[in-house]
Formats: sequence, C-alpha cells, structure tokens
Amino acid sequence: MCATNSFLRSLGVEIYGSGHRRWPDDVKARAVAETLEPGATVNAVAGQYGIRPNQLSAWRRLAKQGQLVLPAAELGEPAFAPLVICDPTETPKPSDAKPQQVIRIVKGTTRIELSPDTSADRIAAIVRALEAPTC
Repeated sequence: MCATNSFLRSLGVEIYGSGHRRWPDDVKARAVAETLEPGATVNAVAGQYGIRPNQLSAWRRLAKQGQLVLPAAELGEPAFAPLVICDPTETPKPSDAKPQQVIRIVKGTTRIELSPDTSADRIAAIVRALEAPTC
C-alpha cells in the first residue's frame, strides 16, 4: 500500500489520513486512457491505481459524456488521414443567399465552427479540451 500511495502522490493525488483520495482530472483521464490501450482491462488498470473497477468505469462514463478530457494518444508511428482533392471548377460559387450563422471557437491556429443548435454542454467540453495541457 505504501508503494501505491507513493505512486499516487507522484501523480498529484491528495491522500488524506482517513484514506480518502482527491483525484485530479488529468490523473483520472490518464487512467481512463490506459484502459483504452490494446490488451488493457479495467480490472488491471484499476489495480495499478489502487481503486475499484467500478470507480474507473464511472470515470470512463464521464469521458464518454465529454466531461473528462482524455490526453492525446501517443503514436509510435506516423498517422495518416485521407486527403480529398477537388477540382477547382467544382468549388461552389458564393450566392446571394444569407450566410448561415455559426458558432466559432478560435484558439491560436485552431478554428472550430459549430452549428447554432450545438448544446452549451458540448461547447463547454470543446473549450475544456482546447485548454487542456498538451503532452
């Protein structure tokens, strides 16, 4: 138990005399991300962090709901995305129609455009993700 507590303290988890622990969101996110690795199980990762599997499953639910931002995946190899090149003649011409309103979120060189009916919860989750520290 002492080694587990030392490990948790090194991650920034506050451990009180009563045994209660206060988990920072970045540590929760790290634990959830570890469960998504190939071959990993919730039970094994929970054991590494000294918590019950149902607690880790609750954190996974938070991540699925966008309330917990996971760290960017570290890739050991280059990642590729499909590229679609359109003929310039296929580009739609601007019309006299009224432009559609959008919600814009800009941070540095990142620009995100959302439809006006995007929920406030979703917008907040995106903003939290943009503000999350990079690895």
